[in-house]
Amino acid sequence: MSLTEQRKFDAPEKNELYDLLSNHRRRYVLHFCKRADGPVTLSDLAEQVAAWEQDKERGELTADERKRVYTSLQQTHLERLADAGIIKYEGGEVELTDEVVDLDIYLDIVPSESIPWGIYYLGLSLLSAIVLAGIWLGFVPTDTIPEIGWAALVLLVFLLSSIGQVVQNHRYRLSQLEHPP
Repeated sequence: MSLTEQRKFDAPEKNELYDLLSNHRRRYVLHFCKRADGPVTLSDLAEQVAAWEQDKERGELTADERKRVYTSLQQTHLERLADAGIIKYEGGEVELTDEVVDLDIYLDIVPSESIPWGIYYLGLSLLSAIVLAGIWLGFVPTDTIPEIGWAALVLLVFLLSSIGQVVQNHRYRLSQLEHPP
């Protein structure tokens, strides 16, 4: 069995990933670890997760708030993430594994006010087809803008849209946000 086949075999199933990500504490763990440059301590992790949950600064947390999250992470959530191969959890330190790259598609944030990119590109394709059909049928003037100019304009609109999509997708990655959603 090749390394790629072994990796796919060991990777968590889609349903398991959805189950893992269904809990906000596990998502907070991934968010915090993605923003860190290397391993983080369980203590720091628990404190930040508690701060996000309580909508407080870390210094404002009570000992009970910290302890509740620390215990929950230690006894339940970190073990589940480690069993799935998403994190390494040893000696009170948590570190993401390479498997977390496979989660990026599940961790992207789609703003509620935006339309899905598939629908956007469908509309853009239909508009482009209408313009090009109009040129072919002679309804769109080609004396001011030649046919190749219209084709270049359609291509430019698709290029700019693609760049916009890449920028938006990067901006809304979970690790790019200051606070987890």
